[in-house]
Amino acid sequence: MTTTATPAEAAGPTVRKSSPGAERGPRRTGRIRRIGLPYLLLLPALLLELLVHLVPMVIGIVMSFKQLTRFFLNNWGSAPWSGFDNYRVAVDVDEPVGEALLHSFFVTVGFTVLSVALCWLIGTAAAICMQDTFRGRGLLRALFLVPYALPVYAAVITWVFMFQHDNGLVNHVLHEQLHLTDEPSFWLIGGNSFAALLTVSVWKGWPFAFLIVMAGLQNIPKDLYEAAALDGAGVWQQIRRITLPSLRPVNQVLVLVLFLWTFNDFNTPFVLFGKAAPEAADLISVHIYQASFGTWDFGTGSAMSVLLLLFLLVVTGAYLLLTSRGRKTADV
Repeated sequence: MTTTATPAEAAGPTVRKSSPGAERGPRRTGRIRRIGLPYLLLLPALLLELLVHLVPMVIGIVMSFKQLTRFFLNNWGSAPWSGFDNYRVAVDVDEPVGEALLHSFFVTVGFTVLSVALCWLIGTAAAICMQDTFRGRGLLRALFLVPYALPVYAAVITWVFMFQHDNGLVNHVLHEQLHLTDEPSFWLIGGNSFAALLTVSVWKGWPFAFLIVMAGLQNIPKDLYEAAALDGAGVWQQIRRITLPSLRPVNQVLVLVLFLWTFNDFNTPFVLFGKAAPEAADLISVHIYQASFGTWDFGTGSAMSVLLLLFLLVVTGAYLLLTSRGRKTADV
C-alpha cells in the first residue's frame, strides 16, 4: 500500500523559533552571576574588615566625645558627653597635656622622616647591587630578608639585650673593641634612646624596601642599560637616567607604605622601652597609649587617636594628589 505524504510532511521537520525573551533570560542570569561573583567572594573579607577596623574606629570616635574615665569603665556608654572638650585639651599647647602631645608629634615626624629615608636608601642600594649575577647572590638575598621575616617581638627583644649597658653587644663593640666611647653608653634611656629606636626601625624595615625595589627592577629591560653603556653612560648615569625614573611608580607606593607603617609603629618602641618611652623617643603611638591606659583617661586618648587619624588621612591624600599630578606631568 502506498502512502501519500502531505505537503507539510514533505517539507521536512519544522524548526521552532525561540522567543527573544527566552534567550535574554539565561544571558541576563549568567551576566548577573559573572558580575556578582567577585562581590560575593569579597564579602567575607569586607565583613572581617568591618569587624576588625571600622567598628572599633567608630567606637573610638564616639569615645572621644565622652568624659570616659576610670569611673565609667564598667559601663562606658553611661559616661557623660563632653563635646569637644577632649580635643581642646589635646591641642592646647599651653597646658601640659597638649605640650607633651606636640613634643611627641615632632619626635615622631623626625623619626619617621629619618627611618623612611634610610630604609629606602639602603633597600634601593642593596637591590641595585643584587641585580648582577654572582656566586652566592641567592644566599645574600635570603639573608637580607631575615630581619623582615623575623617576628617583631623576637627581633626587638634581641636588640634589647644588645643595647644593655653592662653586658650588651653594642657597648662591647663600640667601647671595648673599637674604643669609640670613653665609657659604656645608656641606649635605652636618655638621649641615645632615639638613636637606638632609629637603628632597630631601619634594621627591621629596609628589607621590605629591598624586596619591593628588587621586584620593580625586574621590569626594567636590560636593553636600556646595554644601549646606555654603548653610548658611554657610566653606572651612576644609568642609575640616574634609567633606574630611578623607571622605579618612580614603585617608589611612590613604597614611600607611602613605609611612612604609614613607621608613623603608626607601636610594637617596636613598646617592646624596646616598655610602657613609658624616654622623652627623646616618645613616639605618638606609645604616647597615646600612655595617655589612655596610664591615666585611665580614655576620652582624651581617643581624641588624640582621632587627631592622629585625621593627620594621616590629610597627609596621605596630599601625597597621592601630588604624585598623581607629577605622573601626569611626566606623561605629557
